[in-house]
Amino acid sequence: MSLIINSPYLCPAQHWWSEDAGGSLSIRPGRRHASTEIFDPRNNTRRREPLELVNRIRDRVNQWREAGYPGVTIVTRKLLEHWHDRDARQYPFYFCQLEAVETLVWWIEGTENYKQGIEIPGDGGPWERLCNKMATGAGKTTVMAMIITWQVLNALTYPQRNQDFSRAILVVAPGLTVKERLHVLLTSENSYYDQFNLCPSEALRQKLNQAEVLIENWHTLMPLKEVDRSVVKKGRESDEAFTRRVLGKLSRHKNIVVINDEAHHAYRQPPEVKISKKQAAEQGIDLDAATRWIEGLDRLHNTRRIQRCFDLSATPFAPTGKRSKDAALFNWIVSDFGLNDAIEAGLVKTPRVVVRDDALPDAETLRPKLYHLYRDSAVSQDINRKAQPHEALPKLMQDAYTLLGADWRETRRQWREAGHSSPPIMLTVCNRTETAARIEYHFNQGNAHWPELHAPLQTLRVDSKVLEKAEIGETASPGRSNDYERRLKDIIQATDLPATRKRQLLGMKKEELLREIVDNVGKRGAAGQDLQNVISVAMLSEGWDAKNVTHIMGLRAFTSQLLCEQVIGRGLRRVSYDRDEAGRFLPEYVNVFGVPLSISEPGEGGEAPPPPKPTTQIEVVPDRAHLEIRWPNVLRIEAVVRPRLVVDWDTVTPLPDLDPATTPIIAELAPALGGATHMDQVTTIDLETLPDGFRLQRIVFRAASKVLAELGRRFSGETTYLAAQLVRIIETFLNSRFVQIPSLFHSDPLRQRILIALNIDTVVQHILQFVREQNTEQLTPVFDQENPIGATGQMRTWYTTKPCFPTIRSHISHLVGDSSWEGYAANIFDTSNHVIAYAKNDHLGFAVYYMWNGSRRRYVPDFIMKLSNETFLALEIKGSDSPQNRAKRDALDEWVRAINASGGFGHWAWAVVFEPGYLQDIIINYSQPLV
Repeated sequence: MSLIINSPYLCPAQHWWSEDAGGSLSIRPGRRHASTEIFDPRNNTRRREPLELVNRIRDRVNQWREAGYPGVTIVTRKLLEHWHDRDARQYPFYFCQLEAVETLVWWIEGTENYKQGIEIPGDGGPWERLCNKMATGAGKTTVMAMIITWQVLNALTYPQRNQDFSRAILVVAPGLTVKERLHVLLTSENSYYDQFNLCPSEALRQKLNQAEVLIENWHTLMPLKEVDRSVVKKGRESDEAFTRRVLGKLSRHKNIVVINDEAHHAYRQPPEVKISKKQAAEQGIDLDAATRWIEGLDRLHNTRRIQRCFDLSATPFAPTGKRSKDAALFNWIVSDFGLNDAIEAGLVKTPRVVVRDDALPDAETLRPKLYHLYRDSAVSQDINRKAQPHEALPKLMQDAYTLLGADWRETRRQWREAGHSSPPIMLTVCNRTETAARIEYHFNQGNAHWPELHAPLQTLRVDSKVLEKAEIGETASPGRSNDYERRLKDIIQATDLPATRKRQLLGMKKEELLREIVDNVGKRGAAGQDLQNVISVAMLSEGWDAKNVTHIMGLRAFTSQLLCEQVIGRGLRRVSYDRDEAGRFLPEYVNVFGVPLSISEPGEGGEAPPPPKPTTQIEVVPDRAHLEIRWPNVLRIEAVVRPRLVVDWDTVTPLPDLDPATTPIIAELAPALGGATHMDQVTTIDLETLPDGFRLQRIVFRAASKVLAELGRRFSGETTYLAAQLVRIIETFLNSRFVQIPSLFHSDPLRQRILIALNIDTVVQHILQFVREQNTEQLTPVFDQENPIGATGQMRTWYTTKPCFPTIRSHISHLVGDSSWEGYAANIFDTSNHVIAYAKNDHLGFAVYYMWNGSRRRYVPDFIMKLSNETFLALEIKGSDSPQNRAKRDALDEWVRAINASGGFGHWAWAVVFEPGYLQDIIINYSQPLV
């Protein structure tokens, strides 16, 4: 059974209900009460906060409608009757569209007895605001056209009622993309007024042409920049001059009606609310935009009077400042048709989220890791750094793309067989530009498992800064992104557009070209017609209406309902509007990894926070300059490999166990509504059903290409000859005793191949160390050119609340105690005759880089010390061991050998201590005279 249980044209008659987050769904009769859901991701709990004002208004509007709309003008009555007539147009209006308009009409024209006892709060400003909350895909633009028709025709018919109606309409958009889409609100031919037959007669349609409609980007409301002049200095632009510049011909009118599209960008920040730009940005809100938007409207009100403002938004949230991730709904919402309602009415695609996979679940939430990828510590740590594009993605991310890519690939095949002219879109929304660049590199270099995703000319990474400039009509800094501009032009060159259209597109600036591509993804005959993979940091431009988004990968922290709904909203627009025998829309789906639908921090309450702990100042002691320790800052170690690759198989160790519990090969998705899922409608993505994608020869060649990429930069021989040797080596390795699968269930050859394919980076790293070690001529360190030498004297002063131990033989004032070992070690270092100087490697910047799970990691040894024999010892204290710790030690050993071979930095050594009692023995051992 589909989640679509209501007609799009009737008041919802039933709704899905779940008592708990993640619980099973059941159908309840009647319409869902308007409410917002607050999710606590720490406890995996949910509570519903009713929107009491909206629920009360719904009841009053229902009574008022049943009574025949008492109080409305003759013009309004004709419009309402015409809009309810389903035979008057090809596509009837949705119930939610009619309800939104009816609610506004009720408030402005309805008789007082239907509004008694109801007050709609404002935003603290001098003009009234009314907000219609409507889910993405519910037809907000059509509602705007209905509002304009109602306002203008009444204003022209009843000019004395200038407190209720206006023929002067200012529509404010959040960017140029939305502004251009809103041109259908102009009263010219083929506008929405004609497409949806909004006027009940030709005479009223001609009368509507007298409307004064101005559509502007919110940036127009910014104050005019002052120009430096050598002689004349002009002061701040006056409100009157501002009004004339912004409104143009509209400035001759008073009592203006404002319509804010995507109105969550326009809110007045109350004086008692303290919120930083960073806090607002965490919720996807531009604080400057919100402030400037409202300030500009206030200036218009000062000179022309804003009669009333109509807000439309799917997510009308504003940050409260109480908690860094807390957000609150607008107080002036008068109607609500949210995402859950839109899913039940079939207005949008049904999102399907991961409800199970065959890997170990998240330890805190017990959710599958693919449900919210960013919560995995290995993923979040890896993608929250300034990594280079060529650095491999974390293993879990690669596995996720393999699973989601398998389903996208099948969708692509089905679409081609059905005759779709454009491919389905896989959309990735990630946390930072470096992550986006790594994902683009992953696909464009063919590192993704599925060859269909290796399509550089069908893959678009959206440069957020260029797009931001494009949205406000400005130009990005020259020369900043020449390579990016070439990428955009290559995408255009690869299309089958007519030559004249190609020349036109190639002549655009990169900002214009990017917006042209983004705005037309999936549209035949347009710049973005062939795209199949879109990677973005921001949520893409609002109003982005690509209907062919079928798969979404979320790779960022989703800390609010606003962010979740914005990202999901990019994939909600339907491809078709076919209906079944009952008149309901046929279901369409968007499969989602990594976006947990709706979560937010819990509200205020609980115990008061404890008082702050006392802090200790950690600083360099100038009088101890003789205890300074210096070290080389190394970016990487390069090795020269002999032309002939030889592996001594007697020295090769078995591959570490490939743990099936950390490698999902099956994902089950179920239609989701809010925090609940419909477990009777589970869809499975199973890599076992795709044996051709996991043939052994293909896996061998993938592994060989990855090893080749690592060795190619330091190999002097011919590449083809090297590749042939690597294929033989990898085949020998995979067919040998060195590959072990601990689970009997995974002993099946196909499951083994899938497990190896999804752990290909682990296999490559393991093989690579033996090929390199057996064939290394020389290890050469590559130093950081900007800061080649590190020193304890360069450490900046910092503070900590942890326990600290004062030092004697250290250039640093204190040793911070992260465990009881630190105090014990400090006592030995300060009293041993074999230690000249030491420092805990905390805030010093000494690091060794190593590879783990396909990613470049940063390893920070615990201590650096100078011993009595002039040896510099990098010392690690460990309570337990693990494969990752062994990888760290291998990297440290290579670092030490490379530094000692290069000379000029003294003699270095390394050691690890697992038991406190051996610490003195290790110091004595490494303090022996050098041979």
